[in-house]
This record gives sequence, structure tokens and C-alpha cells, in this order.
Amino acid sequence: MMKYKAAQTLQALAKNAINLAQPNQLTPERLKTYVSEASDYKLLYGTERVTPEVIQALQELAVEAQVFEKMADMQNGQIMNFIQNVPCENRAVLHTATRDFFDDPRTSSAAKSATDLARKEVEKLHRFIEQLDVENSIDEILMIGIGGSDLGPRAHFHALEHLLRKKRQVHFISNVDPDEVNAALQKINASRTLVVISSKSGSTLETNTNEQIVRNRFKELGLDAQAHFVAITLPGSLLDDQKLYRQVFHLWEWVGGRFSTTAMSGGLLLAFAFGFSTYWEFLKGAHAIDKLALEKDITRNIPLLMALLGIWNRNFLDYQTLAIIAYSQGLHRYAAHLQQLDMESNGKLINKHAQKVDFQTGPIIWGEPGTNAQHSFFQLLHQGTTVVPVSFIGFKKDQFAKDVQISGTSSQEKLLANLFAQSLALAGGQKADNPNKFFPGNRPNSILLGEQLTPYALGSLLAIFEHKVAFQGFIWNINSFDQEGVQLGKVLANNILDYFKDLRSHKADTKVSPLIAAYLQHLL
Repeated sequence: MMKYKAAQTLQALAKNAINLAQPNQLTPERLKTYVSEASDYKLLYGTERVTPEVIQALQELAVEAQVFEKMADMQNGQIMNFIQNVPCENRAVLHTATRDFFDDPRTSSAAKSATDLARKEVEKLHRFIEQLDVENSIDEILMIGIGGSDLGPRAHFHALEHLLRKKRQVHFISNVDPDEVNAALQKINASRTLVVISSKSGSTLETNTNEQIVRNRFKELGLDAQAHFVAITLPGSLLDDQKLYRQVFHLWEWVGGRFSTTAMSGGLLLAFAFGFSTYWEFLKGAHAIDKLALEKDITRNIPLLMALLGIWNRNFLDYQTLAIIAYSQGLHRYAAHLQQLDMESNGKLINKHAQKVDFQTGPIIWGEPGTNAQHSFFQLLHQGTTVVPVSFIGFKKDQFAKDVQISGTSSQEKLLANLFAQSLALAGGQKADNPNKFFPGNRPNSILLGEQLTPYALGSLLAIFEHKVAFQGFIWNINSFDQEGVQLGKVLANNILDYFKDLRSHKADTKVSPLIAAYLQHLL
């Protein structure tokens, strides 16, 4: 990345980066100037350590890295998931096709074909939800999946839980820990439950294990599993079997698991829990940002601007982590989704030419909802020795529209007061003679401010972060769309499981590596 002329400019600018805690730096004019607005969101970034010169250099970096062309290529179905000169997945990346239903289709045949496939699944889902409503025999849904089949759908369900349809109940199983599956089985009314098995490959260890446990329980209860079980998977996988499942919904190789919330991985859950029209609005919001991501002015392209600010903080100001703090209780699981989206995508150490990079790539993503987080780890954010940039998310209005005034102000006003106060306190700090009350400030942050967390706004929020991650990968020239880093642990785990099987069958010649044996001795 440092080969870019703009990167060299940014490197020079970083040596004398603005100190927001200095007098006359954090001004009302500054906060009014550094604002980007699009699709019902405003990005307030006057509390980032940027100047007009930095913004101009970031614009030039985007142009040099050809991010606009790469985003268009991605949305048009070009092969984006690849690494040259080594075996790799070599696939298109078309999660945008799963919501490209609201204007003229993409001109490329690849994108049009993907959109047609996605639309057929959405239409199938619409008919399925209508059928369930007519039958009126299913009230609950049990989602079984892990990783992208769980984190995104679960986070977005909680974000709209205030819209839950009457009598609907939703349960999740992801971990292979037997305590989770047994806890869920205690909660459900199996006779009125739809069990959804979500696994793109159809061979996920945790998901397959939990499915079999739940099937066994249905059998014990004398229930026909085929009438209750639904699969979400690739065409032709082991789960793609109408004899085993009441319905099979399809994903495709060109939709990565962590990018599959607008596809059936999230679609079935959201449509069942809230109604198909809610899911449709969610797709509209995501699609609006897909179009916005093609805007070439970074001050109007919110996901790209967020990506560039992140690169400024990561590569030029040397900040290692990013805290995601949502001042919205509905987003209390959102940091977990963004953690996977970002870290599984951009936690890479080689570029797309299979060469080791000589700069930092994806930061560590973490977070909790505000104001809870203020009473947890904000002490470190304000006065710790490690500077942690913060990405705040907030909304002007609450979801339930049932707020009341206590002591002269509403709860939403109290929430927003805390959001704005934390942003200003982190950036501006506080001078004090008492060193224990000294706040150094100059701690960068931004606020993504929406009107209200509606289904449309939630779809937009999802796509903002999806494209932010993609843009950063384009600039770093890494492959944001595979996840080889999760494979080694799976291989070792399977070796240990083979050992457990052999012990159970009393095989005398069971062998494991000395390293594995050193751990297993603590179990024997």
C-alpha cells in the first residue's frame, strides 16, 4: 500500500497530525464541517484527527487504489475472491445481488444471473411464509448455525425484536457445547417449532452435531422431523435433500457466510419473526447503500469515508484496535457481527499476489452497547495508555416510541447526551492540576447517526459496514472474501476427535502427536 503516492503524503502528514486536545482545535465550525450525509445517516467525523489536507490525500489514495472500479467490478460479478499464483476459491463476490431488486438490474450477465437466482429464493421464501401463516401450526423457530450463519442473522433479529409478530418465539443454537443445545431444547415447544439448519457447505461440524441432537429429541417425542426441519445450504450439498427437509433454501458460492444476512441465512429468520414486508424493507435499505458505494466523492460515500478514516488510524497513526459502541439497545449483539465481518475478512498477512504485506491490515474489532460500556471499560478509553479509536452508532428516535420524561428529560435524550459527551470528552480531554483528573484527549472517534433504527435503516447499516470492509481490502490489496485462517484449528480438532473415537472402540494402535498427547493427558 505504501507504494501509492498518496500513502507517502499521508505518512508525512501523520508526523504532525492534528491534536484535537490543543486549544482552538475542537470548534463548533469543525464539527459542522466534517459531516457526511446519505441514505438517512450522517457520519460526524470532526472528532477524527483529520484536516482538509488529510481528507484530500485520502481521496487521492482511493483513486490510486482504484477502489471505485473495484467496487463496480465486485457488484458486476467479476472474480474478486482470489489470490494469484496459488490454489484459492477464485469466485465472484455478489452478496449485493441478494438485494438488487429495486431498479434496473446490473448490466453484466454474471450479476443479472445472480440476481435472478436470489430473486427466485426470495419469492420461494415469500410463498413459504404465507403457507406457514395459513396453516397456523408453527409459532417458534429454532435457528441452528454458526459463524456467518448465526452472528449476522442473530444480531439483526435482536435489532428489530421490538417488531416481533404476535406469538412468535425465536431460539438459537450455535456452539457445539452440549449445554447450549440442551438449554434450547428445554425452551421450545417442539410440536410448534420450525427448525432451521443453516450451513453453506452442509458439513459444518458444530451444526451437523446439533442438528442430530435436535432430530433425536423430535424422534423421542414422536414428531416427524421432515415436517419441521428446513435447510439453508448450497445446491448439491448434503443438506440439499427434500426427503430430509420440509423446504430447502439455497445459498451460492458467491455469497460468503459473513455476507449472507440479506440472503436466506438472515431472510428466513427475519421474514418469519417480523413478516415478509419487514425483510423486504431491510433489503431496500441495503440496496440503497450498494448504490451509494459507487459514489466517487469520499465525503458523500459514507462506507468509503469510514474505510479511509480507519486506514488513516490504522496505518498512519498506528492504532491497533477499533471499538464499536452502539447507543441503541437493539444493537447489543452488533459488535459481535461486525467483529466477524471485519476480522475474518481483513485479518490477512499476504496480498493478492501471495506476498507477505509489510504494513498493518485489519484492526482488532470489539465493543459493547452504550451507555453500559461507559460503566465498564471507558476508563481505559479515556485515561489508559493505549489509544483506542471508537466508532459510535446512534439514533435520534427510540424504536418503541414510548419514551417518557424523568427529571425533565426523556431517556432517549439522556442516551444521546451520553453519546455526544463521550465523543467530545475522548477528543477534547480535560486539563487539570490534579493528575488523576487529567484526560489527555486527542482520542479519535466518529458518530454514525441515524434517524431511527427501522428495518430500512438496519439494512443500510449492514451494507455500510460490509462495504467499509471491502473498501479497506481493496486498498490493502488483500483478499477480504476467504477465511483460510479458520481451517488449521478444524484439522487439528478432527485429529483429536479421531483419537476419541478410537479410544471408545478400544483400538490398540491409537496414535496422536506428542503435542496433542500433552493436552489429552489432562483428560485421562
